[in-house]
Amino acid sequence: MDAATDGSCSRFVETDGLRVHYKRVGGGPTLLLLHGSGSSLDTFDPIAERLAPRADVLRLDLPGFGLTGPRPDRDYRISTTAGTVRRTLEELGISRAVVAGNSLGGNIAWNLALDAPTLVDALVLINATGYPGKKPPLAMRLARSPVGRAVIRLSSGRAAVERNLRTSVGPGSRDSVTPALVDRVHAMLNRPGNQEAFIDFARTTQQDRSALIPRITAPTLVISSHGMDGQYFARDLPQASELVHPTGGHLLPDEDPDWVASAIERFLDSLDLKDGSR
Repeated sequence: MDAATDGSCSRFVETDGLRVHYKRVGGGPTLLLLHGSGSSLDTFDPIAERLAPRADVLRLDLPGFGLTGPRPDRDYRISTTAGTVRRTLEELGISRAVVAGNSLGGNIAWNLALDAPTLVDALVLINATGYPGKKPPLAMRLARSPVGRAVIRLSSGRAAVERNLRTSVGPGSRDSVTPALVDRVHAMLNRPGNQEAFIDFARTTQQDRSALIPRITAPTLVISSHGMDGQYFARDLPQASELVHPTGGHLLPDEDPDWVASAIERFLDSLDLKDGSR
């Protein structure tokens, strides 16, 4: 494992044949932040900075994304990724954590709570996926057809990335699509192997485990944007509370990081947590 002396700098840990990229800052109970598809751990930069004084904030680039890059086995099932995340925590000496995830990251988070309940002290699900019938983003729909895949391969330029981001944010969040955000997403998408990894992920048939969601007993904060479809976690989780952002879209950590950080901070304050390191 490579380690940097500054907790905010990039580090890498060998897991499942991958060099998993992560950043870790702060101290206290561990808060694991998992990004959505097409994104990277950098989406949580402002939130990590805000929460570092009261938690050990750990961010990962999920397999297929960011600086972690594609899986050699091209296996992008949620269960496989959740297993890689669990083993990454073991490599880092973390035995328990609050797990927060946006979109795909939220899907992985609640699957972790099902498969490793002693690991997950609590959940924060931000526009999480996992229910059947939820309409996937345009890029994922394109990746499921030969013509669409050709379009994706030809539309990885900066202007196309900006258009896609603007369709993913809410009506009150247009200003959040800054040049810096576009540059970051464009750079990560165009890293070697990441575009093909996204296509592999989008084409993967995922197991429907939504009927098992009521078995999750971890305290859960459900954060959703107004009008977002496929959001039934507050209904189905026995220990859930919900906050609804009135104007946000799918990329809420990028759109309103202060609002998300405040919500997580209040939720953490309501929990009786212990340090998650061995």
